[in-house]
Amino acid sequence: MILKDKKIVVTGASRGIGKAIVLLLAKQGAQLAFSYANNKQLAEDVLKDVKNISPNLDHSIFKLNLNDLDNIKNQVTELKNQFKQIDGLVNNAGITCDQIFPLMKEEDFFNVIQTNLIGTVFLTKQLLKPLMKSSKASVVNISSVIAHIPQSGQSNYAASKAGIEAFSKSLATELGRKQFRVNSIAPGFIKTDMTEKLSEDQKQEILKQVPLSRYGNVDEIAQVASFLLSDKSSYITGQTLHVNGGMFG
Repeated sequence: MILKDKKIVVTGASRGIGKAIVLLLAKQGAQLAFSYANNKQLAEDVLKDVKNISPNLDHSIFKLNLNDLDNIKNQVTELKNQFKQIDGLVNNAGITCDQIFPLMKEEDFFNVIQTNLIGTVFLTKQLLKPLMKSSKASVVNISSVIAHIPQSGQSNYAASKAGIEAFSKSLATELGRKQFRVNSIAPGFIKTDMTEKLSEDQKQEILKQVPLSRYGNVDEIAQVASFLLSDKSSYITGQTLHVNGGMFG
């Protein structure tokens, strides 16, 4: 119960890494509010699982469109009514829209930057007041190994995640004196719905880049997020933790 009584907000938690994070945080005693983009039923299923884990806590879900700043403002107003103080924020939600740069549509580049970078930064800004009421606030931003290892067709995604890491380091420097910590996690190739769509040849080609010769799983990312949210990492800020099986670090 290393997160007992901590109030934590997680974005993009209806599946994949986000879902694994909220399930683990619930087991560790946190009270959670987590977002979904479109599929409310999936989010409600996760909420049911979370409430089964810790039925005595008032967990909730909310719809969030990181591409819409007005939507972010409205949702934050509701979150502030629920949580006067927030102890942790996990910025996990994001999108991809892959295409080689010469053929990439301008809107596809801007949508990824708007959602993954600007939306995340704006949400963090809006939540600063309740976060700063905590004596040990921790923000965890989910980046990607793609910010460090170029992959064809992902210039927009790479730029957005590199921006997230730079933002994290800057915010950590500005707010450190208040014991307010900000870190990033850069997952490598993680087994999710997205990777399951790859062909067997594509999977084997990817694994050639991974010294551990396997995909990571979502629980391995969740464990790192939990660590960074907890007091066990109280002297870690402004860092990017690479969880990639040895691809980069």
